[in-house]
Amino acid sequence: MNDVALAKEADRSGFKYVWVSEHHFLDEYSHLSASETFLAYLAGQTERIHLGSAIWNISPPVNHPVRVAERVAMMDHLSQGRFEFGMGRGAGSHEVTGFMISGNDATKPMFEEVVREFPKMWRQTDYSFDGEYFKVPTRNVLPKPWKKPHPPMWQAAGNPPTYEKAARSGFGVIGFNFSAAPAMTPLIETYKKAIGEAEPIGDFVNDNVMITNSVICMADGRKAREVAAAMGSGRLQSLVFRYHDTFPKPQGVPDWPQTLPDPTLEQVEKRIKDGYLLCGDPDEVYEQVKKRRSSRSACSGSTCCRSSTRTRCTARRGCATRRRSKRSDAQREDDCGAHEGQPQRYADHLLFGIEGRRLNAGIDEQP
Repeated sequence: MNDVALAKEADRSGFKYVWVSEHHFLDEYSHLSASETFLAYLAGQTERIHLGSAIWNISPPVNHPVRVAERVAMMDHLSQGRFEFGMGRGAGSHEVTGFMISGNDATKPMFEEVVREFPKMWRQTDYSFDGEYFKVPTRNVLPKPWKKPHPPMWQAAGNPPTYEKAARSGFGVIGFNFSAAPAMTPLIETYKKAIGEAEPIGDFVNDNVMITNSVICMADGRKAREVAAAMGSGRLQSLVFRYHDTFPKPQGVPDWPQTLPDPTLEQVEKRIKDGYLLCGDPDEVYEQVKKRRSSRSACSGSTCCRSSTRTRCTARRGCATRRRSKRSDAQREDDCGAHEGQPQRYADHLLFGIEGRRLNAGIDEQP
């Protein structure tokens, strides 16, 4: 089963999101460098699932801001309002220096300058900008978004200050599960505390936290654990720390090309117990998600994690809550991930992510 088939199956099975990365020069880790093309294809292959960029690099040397604004609006039209705009600064120095950017720190002021301009491009018919990192003479940036006022805006985050900064900007957060689930609670609490004081850069507040987490859900729980022990996760984790040099490297992770060993079945069980991994049959995974929700004071509502899709994926642990400040009608209608025919009571949603590498491990081929 390839990535397109996974997305279509997730769509049929009631997943809320599929998030698609953008990476450059990351040999073996990710070859998905033109995700806007892939997302546009998915828009024509799916009906209900939301299609998210996780993330599009908005540094001008990588992607000109006008071109990003155009792509966002075009994806919004092609998907008829299902696009979610995730933004970031790139995976690390190996990636950004390939575009003649001096290093990771140089992308921070670029992000701050660019991100404020997108809503203006979508709103104004006579847009111009004279900044330090990009300039635009007076032009009408087209098309304008399909969903009014514009698609939800998300920011990649990996530490408490970024969670707070994203919240104060009114952005949803795209996070990474480097710690056990209970240890992630302070990050979510930081976000939820700051979101109440948001001064949104966009035209509404996108009050959501999405934290990626590996999931292996199969009809046979024992088989799911065997897949978890043999799917090459040690090599994948080693590649993460090979390229993502902005992430804290835990003690014991060897320098590339040395790699971490794959976990034993006993270690898989410990990862499940500690909250690093969702793994087992559908009932087991359902109970694991419920247990995680109990450790999150920031979220409320029922879970919708019973899905017939049996894939290795990532599960969203965010909370979509209604806000009074600057929310569009389309955003309010989309709160809590409700699709037509589904109750609007779910606060947790399922998603899966595509990084451009093979994701066939963990798929139950049984009908």
